[in-house]
Amino acid sequence: MRIVFFLYEGLTTLDVIGPHDVLSRLPGVEAISVSKDGGPVMADTGVLGLTATHALADVDSCDVLVVPGGMDGTFAAAADEEILSWIRAVTADATWITSVCTGALILGAAGLLEGKKATTHWAAIDLLETYGAEPTRERVVFDGNVVTGAGVSAGIDFALTLAAKIAGDDMAKTLQLGIEYDPDPPFDCGSPAKAPAELIELAGGALFS
Repeated sequence: MRIVFFLYEGLTTLDVIGPHDVLSRLPGVEAISVSKDGGPVMADTGVLGLTATHALADVDSCDVLVVPGGMDGTFAAAADEEILSWIRAVTADATWITSVCTGALILGAAGLLEGKKATTHWAAIDLLETYGAEPTRERVVFDGNVVTGAGVSAGIDFALTLAAKIAGDDMAKTLQLGIEYDPDPPFDCGSPAKAPAELIELAGGALFS
């Protein structure tokens, strides 16, 4: 099974690193990373880079595609027809087409969310309708072979859920234990349903202003 992690300028690192640390450890998989031209890309913080092992031209198929989100870089990728054409081609026979956070907007721009239930970061959820998707405020959403995860940290939940589909619950549980994923956050403020209005405005402005 070939799992392809798509990297692009301005991605959010946890969107791809979380799923990578789960899915790349599945038995019998080939995990590779792909960017437009191969080589390094800079994350949305501007202080951390990731290096893709392949360029778009090197990869013409996959079993699983993982598309992370970001901020300005996401919208740039979603407007890049070379990237969108590659995504459509590489997923033509894919078993799973997936995204984390605003990576769903890139899938949408490629025409892969039409008529599908999907989720993304809460601050971008309404944008899914632009691509003919049905926005769903769940942490992980499956619709056929399309899987979308909500914002950033949801990528780990998404990856473990997908790992169970691919290799069974016991393997997914083993991976969860291996990465010691046992959340106990210091604040109960991880979703708009739990946060005060002033923090929602502050967070939304910081992310998508």
